[in-house]
Amino acid sequence: MGPDPYDRNCPTRQLLDRIGDQWTVLIVGALSGGPLRFTEIGRRVDGISQKVLTQTLRSLVRDGILTRTAYPTIPPKVEYELTALGRNLSEPLDVLDRWARRHMASVQVARDAYDAEHTPASA
Repeated sequence: MGPDPYDRNCPTRQLLDRIGDQWTVLIVGALSGGPLRFTEIGRRVDGISQKVLTQTLRSLVRDGILTRTAYPTIPPKVEYELTALGRNLSEPLDVLDRWARRHMASVQVARDAYDAEHTPASA
């Protein structure tokens, strides 16, 4: 029997958790246009802290989704870039991005209707 992501101990579940993380989705999307430096990624992915950006980048490098290249310059220059595996991952994430953009108005209508139905009336 193959991997079973519904089993909490299955490594594929850990991978799904990584690639389903909001920051991973946004970082991979930001890098789909080519390599970027740490600060460029941070500017592109609005709202991410430096700590979380550092942790996520390290995890993505560890998983083989990104490469980290340090150039021996002063000041030091470090770039992150999608690997072949990361470029492959960017394809389904791009589909999700397009889906979200296409359907956001419908989702907002559903949210507004839900909130109106489940919010206590003002006195």
